[in-house]
Amino acid sequence: MSTIHTVKVDLDLRGKVPITLQIVEAIKRAVASGALGPGDQLPTVRQMAAELRVNFNTVARAYRMLDEAGVISTQHGRGTYVLEQLPTEGGRRARIAALDHLTQSYLAGAARLGYSPDEVEKRIGMLLARWRKTGGVPED
Repeated sequence: MSTIHTVKVDLDLRGKVPITLQIVEAIKRAVASGALGPGDQLPTVRQMAAELRVNFNTVARAYRMLDEAGVISTQHGRGTYVLEQLPTEGGRRARIAALDHLTQSYLAGAARLGYSPDEVEKRIGMLLARWRKTGGVPED
């Protein structure tokens, strides 16, 4: 029996991005980062909907979009599985998109807290320098 892998999906219910697309992008990021690999089983649509507290049809639509994009495969009666990794160029684009998403979320949060671009740039520079000193392992 396969292990069902959980996917971290942080939904912004007040944001402009539809929930379906947020789910799609979260799963794509998990695949691009290696958190989900080929053959990993995803929760059922009902399990994911219950976990995220969203409508079943929202998750079903996201899974359908991912299936059509060749990211996952839903096998009736067996479950939903991650397909082989994207080709190198597609994987590279997905990784960049994931990093862009993280960066945009960080910058939006900093702006909401009233930080200026100069303050953010200075702090990021300090943290990057510290990260490099640790051999690429960020400190908490």
